[in-house]
Formats: sequence, structure tokens, C-alpha cells
Amino acid sequence: MNTLGFIGTGGMGSGMAGNLLKAGYKLVVNDLRREQARGLESQGAVFKETPKAVAESCEMVLSMLPYNQAVHAVGLGQGGLHEATGGAKLWVDFSSIDKKTIVGVNAELSKKGWTVLDGSAGGVEEAAAAGTLSLWISGSKQLFDQHQPVFKAMSNKILHVGELGNAKLVKNAMAMFAAVQHLSLAEICSWLKKGGLTEETFRTILKNSQQDSAAIDRIMEIVVSRKYKPRKSWMPKDVGFGLDMAREMEVPMPFVALAYQMFSIAQAAGMDGYEATGIACNVYDLITGQKKGV
Repeated sequence: MNTLGFIGTGGMGSGMAGNLLKAGYKLVVNDLRREQARGLESQGAVFKETPKAVAESCEMVLSMLPYNQAVHAVGLGQGGLHEATGGAKLWVDFSSIDKKTIVGVNAELSKKGWTVLDGSAGGVEEAAAAGTLSLWISGSKQLFDQHQPVFKAMSNKILHVGELGNAKLVKNAMAMFAAVQHLSLAEICSWLKKGGLTEETFRTILKNSQQDSAAIDRIMEIVVSRKYKPRKSWMPKDVGFGLDMAREMEVPMPFVALAYQMFSIAQAAGMDGYEATGIACNVYDLITGQKKGV
């Protein structure tokens, strides 16, 4: 496989696509905002005006898109993959969307001879650029195994998670877990600080306990420093997908629902322009009357 297509060249997509170029693949790309693809073009990627044109120019299409509607449009909209008359017939979508959407799009595209694998990526833009994302992929195990070189160009942690749509479930689950984790640590630290114990001391305590983990220490590092990286947070969207499905399944998720409300408060108060830890800390600073982080 020599030529790949990549649709969606924002913060995550550009990092993933950049690593495909570094691995020696030829790349054709598309994004609604061409300026987001300029960096990849400077590295040798070729821009195409539509998803259809991308598919006709490559052997496999990958994508990283922000919303259900975007995935539906790329697959089934005007100028979408379904209109392609040649080229790729395999689409691996890493977008953070819900299971219902990717399963539905696959059902329609299969009528045109397409096969869809769905994926999700764990990590932020820096991890995407460094090739250290966690990738969860579901759908055909045969195709998953066959295209390992492509996936390994973007990640050193790759896992097949079963039937089509499961990768979206994993993404929703990880977002729900992270939301509760970020908020619970921010809440505890806010309480401890009022009681006279510093966040730095609590970080040291955690590092020397059975609760120690790289993820918790990364959160605590940010809580202590209050140096929040500005970025668009998709956590309310991803958590919301999980809660929507939980309602359909009639599975109560009270802690996740509360975390969702807290992040929604941050959005309403204009405090969602940071990574998740920053949002969580700002919410509790607001509640307790402490100074908002910057």
C-alpha cells in the first residue's frame, strides 16, 4: 500500500497524517478548511477538494472528524465517499462520534462495496504528533491485522476491540472515566486546600500510594502548577454520547451524569477553553470562590 487518504486535518488529524508521511506513505488529504491542511501540503501531501476525490486517488481512506454530521457527510453526502467510482473501498474512521452513526453509515456504504473499520484515539494533539496515541479499532479482524503497518505509523499502542462500533463505545467510556477522574481530583484538592493541605503534598502522597498511576500524576502535575494548555475540549460531547446510549440501554450512570453537568457549567461560564484538568479546576475555583486559573 503506497497512497493513503486522510480527511480531517485539525489538531489530531494533522498529527496522525503527518506520521503517515514520515513513514513513507504518499498522502492525499481533505478538510473543509484548506488552511488546516497547509502544513501537511508543505510536507508533500496533495489536497483534494472532496472526499470522493480523496477516495479515487488512494488505496485506503482514514479520517478524524469532530461530529456525527461530519462523518455522515464524508461518507454519504454530496461529493462523499459513496460517489467514488474507483480507488479505495476501505475507510477507517477515528472520529469521536457515537456507535449508531458509524454503524448506520457502514450499512449504506456497504451497498457501494465499501468496508468500514471504526477507530478511536486516546490522547491529545501532542501525542498524535509524537505517534504515541492509544488506538482502539473495531470491525474486521482480518483487515485490522492486514493493515498493521499503517496503524503502527500512528501509534505504539493498538488494540482490536471487537465488532464494528465498539471503538466508539471505548472512546465514550474513556471520556466518561476521565471526566469523573478529573473532577474528583479537583474536588478533593479544593477540599484539602481549604483544610490546610497543599495540592503538591497530596500529589506526593498519591505517588507513594496504591492509587499511583501515570494518568493521575499527569492530572496532579497540572493541578499543582495551574498551567493549563488552551485547547478545545470535546469531553462534554463525548460524555454526552455515552449518556445518550446509557439512557437507551436503561443503565443508570449518576456519577457520569453529574460530571457531564459540571463540564456543561464550565461551557456556560466560558471556562472550557482549556484541557480537561484546567476546566475541572476552574469549576471548583468558581464554586469555592478561589481565583480562576489561567
